[in-house]
Amino acid sequence: MIVMKFGGTSVESAAAIRRVAGIVQAREGRRPLVIVSAMGKTTNRLLAAADKAAAGNLEDASRDAEELEAFHRRELESIVGPARRGELDALLEREFSQLDQTLAAVAEAGSVTPRLWDETAGYGERLSSALVTLALQSLGLRAMHVDARQILVTDARHTQALPLYGRTYARFHERVAPLLQDGVVVMGGFIGATLDGIATTLGRGGSDFSAAIAGAGIGAEEIQIWTDVDGMLTCDPRIVSGGHRIKTISFNEAAELAYFGAKVLHPSTVLPAVEKNIPVRILNSRQPDVEGTLIVSQVVPSTNPVKSISCKRGITVVNIRSLRMLMAYGFLRRIFEVFDRYRTPVDMVATTEVSVSLTIDQTQALAEIEAELSKIAEVTVTPEQSVVCLVGQALSETSGIAVRIFTALRDVNIRMISQGASRLNVSVVVNDGDLVCAVEALHKEFFTELDPKVFET
Repeated sequence: MIVMKFGGTSVESAAAIRRVAGIVQAREGRRPLVIVSAMGKTTNRLLAAADKAAAGNLEDASRDAEELEAFHRRELESIVGPARRGELDALLEREFSQLDQTLAAVAEAGSVTPRLWDETAGYGERLSSALVTLALQSLGLRAMHVDARQILVTDARHTQALPLYGRTYARFHERVAPLLQDGVVVMGGFIGATLDGIATTLGRGGSDFSAAIAGAGIGAEEIQIWTDVDGMLTCDPRIVSGGHRIKTISFNEAAELAYFGAKVLHPSTVLPAVEKNIPVRILNSRQPDVEGTLIVSQVVPSTNPVKSISCKRGITVVNIRSLRMLMAYGFLRRIFEVFDRYRTPVDMVATTEVSVSLTIDQTQALAEIEAELSKIAEVTVTPEQSVVCLVGQALSETSGIAVRIFTALRDVNIRMISQGASRLNVSVVVNDGDLVCAVEALHKEFFTELDPKVFET
């Protein structure tokens, strides 16, 4: 059994869904469980409609829903054909009737509460999973739809729910795995429900997370994440072109890259797969013959000390300095309590006895944080920075890495440098305007020669 997760761009249109059908059909013998995201930008459009309803403009919100219904109908009609038009009409009528009720509830509440946010956002995956099932059936595959809300059990923390793993795995084992003996099973990603049946969502990267949970639940031999890129690359193609595809990488390295800006995979995605030792493969639905990137639990040896360079733009550096706190017990605790109180994650930290420099990418509460910190220290804030992160299992065991980094970046002003506790990454902070130059220089330094076992050459 395998899990095949298809992202929004992979199911964004009739043509895309036909491609998905071909990919699934070619792997039908491996008993695939298909997890799909919402079609294209559906989730954004749903939430925009909810915002209009919350603002008292239910008429415009309903009009947005009608446009979404027309979009889904238009893309699926060319696949299902006249014979299944009645099933399509009934499916759309049911889901959009319920969406109208949800939007009315939002209008009555006057706000998109976390519970209503989950209910609204989840319609995208509810629609896509049911419609993709109908499309696969129309294209000749034996396919069954399973409502993810009946299988993926979560806590009640709306917008960022966490799975109740024991109950969820039991349901996958008892209710989903047996169905895979008879054909393809299709489920929506991102969505689940509490034990009481209240709809929830898994937050950022939720569909990938759903795929990993599903893979662990059915004991899959492999989890495939189908997206619109050929796999993980040695650098972000949005920043610098000319990156090389990574053939194989470890879970730990992939998680570091994802945390520091790589968009292909979200860190939480790998956790259930790591625990069950299930390999994850990143593949391109537009080029299904490319073998992609395989992510495995064991260390992947390489003659290249760096596996990839990831980066985050729009970072803010906060410098905190206090001579009064020299060697003072509890200084760091007092600092981080402030960030914790305002629920602001910290990415990088560099410290001396009297100063702390750190980076954040969420600045909504920055003014309040700065005001509180100013009571105990001198605080300066530097916005518009970028983190550049070099990731590789061999970094900690390879001498001269720092020299090579500083030599490559001799024309770039480095504001911070840090090696992560995992010893898998070395990160530097540079001005946003220097990001492209920095990544180009580092990529040239570390990827001029490639280990053919690990990289596409």
